[in-house]
Amino acid sequence: MQTLALEVATTFVDDAAALVTGCGRIIVQILSSPIERLANACDVAGVLPRRRALRRSWANRQASRRRSWRNCLFPLRGLRDLT
Repeated sequence: MQTLALEVATTFVDDAAALVTGCGRIIVQILSSPIERLANACDVAGVLPRRRALRRSWANRQASRRRSWRNCLFPLRGLRDLT
């Protein structure tokens, strides 16, 4: 019974955190949309699309690195950022 209560509480906390994160992203997007429109209007050399593509590729590499470390059985994998 205790395990079930713990699982329900953990699920509730995870869902609440996801809700807060989503609301935060929506608010940031609403507040930054005028700045984004201005930046896109002023982008004469086409720098912004290249920067977005570079950021996307970097994020994909970081995600694959996290997945590979998640499967690692090395006990000190939490210290990988110190290298």
